[in-house]
Parts: sequence; C-alpha cells; structure tokens
Amino acid sequence: MSTGEVPPELRYTKSHEWIRTEGEELVIGVTDHAQAELTDIVFVDLPKLGAELKEGATALVLESVKTVADVYAPAEGRVTAANETLKVHPELVNRSPYGDGWLFRLKRSAATGGTTTLTASEYQAFVASGGH
Repeated sequence: MSTGEVPPELRYTKSHEWIRTEGEELVIGVTDHAQAELTDIVFVDLPKLGAELKEGATALVLESVKTVADVYAPAEGRVTAANETLKVHPELVNRSPYGDGWLFRLKRSAATGGTTTLTASEYQAFVASGGH
C-alpha cells in the first residue's frame, strides 16, 4: 500500500491528518494517502470560525464521489481559520493536499499537549502495515 507523498517536516495522525505548527497555531489537512483513498473530493464541510474542538472530535467532513469521511481535530483548541477556497474548489484537497488543499487552523488550548503524532517515517510504516 502506497503512502504517497509524506513531507518529513510535518507530523501525522493515525486517522491520516497532517499537522504543521506555525507559531501558536496548527495548520491541518489530510494526507496524500487519505485523499487518494477518498478519490475525487466534491464537497468540504468546513468548521466554523471560533468553534472549540476537543482532541479526537470530528472537525469537518469531506465528501467524495465514493464516500463521506470525518476529519478529526489532532488537539484541543479553537478554529482560527478555515480554507474558504475549498467551498468552490474542493478538488484542491486532491491536487495539493499539503499546499492549497489545507483544511483549517487551530489555536491549541494551553492546557493540552495534543495528540500523539507520528513522524513521516512512523506514518509511512503505519500505512505500509495496513493501518487505517
């Protein structure tokens, strides 16, 4: 099973989200592997600005021609931005999952350390072992 592109500077979850830390915020998207499994994404139900998310809670929903998939919050925090471009161009999640296809930004709650994340090599091994 191919993991697709896995940038080494990012962190990953076992539910196939990627996380990039930018100052006090986390930028979150879905991995190349996840978007390939979903196939053509046709709708992104973005989280509301200011929404308070619990770690592991559903942050948003992706709809593809094949299925509907939840995207989970990798840490507890408040949504500070959502990629509004995806309302018109949901296909960016497929074309540029680590770039223009980012999903939302989260300001982590100070009280939480965030989920256990994987390095790029740990994530590749997880997917290669059949991890879903």
